[in-house]
Amino acid sequence: MKRRDFITVLGGAAAWPLVARAQQAEPVRRVGALLDGTKDSPLSQSNIAALRERLAMLGWVEGGNLRVDYRFADGDPDRLAVYAEELVNLRPDLILAITGPAARAVQQRTAVIPIVFMGGGDPASSGLVDNVARPGGNMTGIANFFGSLGGKWLELFKEAVPGLTRVAHVFSANEATANPRSEIRTSMDAAAARLGVTIVRIEVHNTAEIEPAISAFAAAPHGGLLGTGSASTAHYEAIRRLALHYRLPLMYGGAAIVEESILMSHGPDALDLVRRAASYVDRMLRGAKPSELPVQYPSKFELVVNLKTAKAIGVTIPEAFLSRADEVIE
Repeated sequence: MKRRDFITVLGGAAAWPLVARAQQAEPVRRVGALLDGTKDSPLSQSNIAALRERLAMLGWVEGGNLRVDYRFADGDPDRLAVYAEELVNLRPDLILAITGPAARAVQQRTAVIPIVFMGGGDPASSGLVDNVARPGGNMTGIANFFGSLGGKWLELFKEAVPGLTRVAHVFSANEATANPRSEIRTSMDAAAARLGVTIVRIEVHNTAEIEPAISAFAAAPHGGLLGTGSASTAHYEAIRRLALHYRLPLMYGGAAIVEESILMSHGPDALDLVRRAASYVDRMLRGAKPSELPVQYPSKFELVVNLKTAKAIGVTIPEAFLSRADEVIE
């Protein structure tokens, strides 16, 4: 998340109470929101702030004409299933699911309640929808990357840190990337063969598994961490804390977020994805059917590099690579 975006999001909150008072006479609509991450993490909080700001701009204000029931699974698949069931049982007007595993958890429990997803990689290859142009069913949303980007991320990582010979691909066990035949993994494996890099898979079922896995990986030199999919959100804090502790270069693929301890990322603006998902929420609350709303894909990907983190972990990024970055944090 970029600092300027975070300040803008928080600044927009000042207008919410005024709009809420003006709309108290309107019928209150109900939305369930299922997030795979932790409630208090900066990433979750920035997502929620961006969601509220965009919905308010569209005329939907929490505490006024809108009620949002939030559930945070803390990266636990069992908790994700329980909360998905809870939200479905509340019979909201629609459910917003942030990350692919959250979307699948809700999808498995209702074929009636409209669902808007945000993230989830490539929804066609992961099975979230049958057709991205006309999804059919009760689900549509905003994808955050294409499956073929797996190899691109590895190439960028190797170019930024030429000494890399080992990369731990960290992903959640309940996301599409867990499938060995997923396009993310196959494109990444093909790039690894070209680049002479060994891929180590770290499949995470819960946050408690992350520390021993990364600790074991860090025991050998020339390694780096590549987080993709819902691992970037559900286990965000644990991964970046361990990366800094073991002085491991950390790259995120799928969202343009670079904060403390994250070396680089390549993906769309995460807050823009949330705002676009909020626009679909608005359209459905006003009567649009998810089956008729095409899945949206990012149109622009950003490469962001954090030189403060590079200095902290003793990594020197080539000047030629920095010249290609869309944003360099110094």
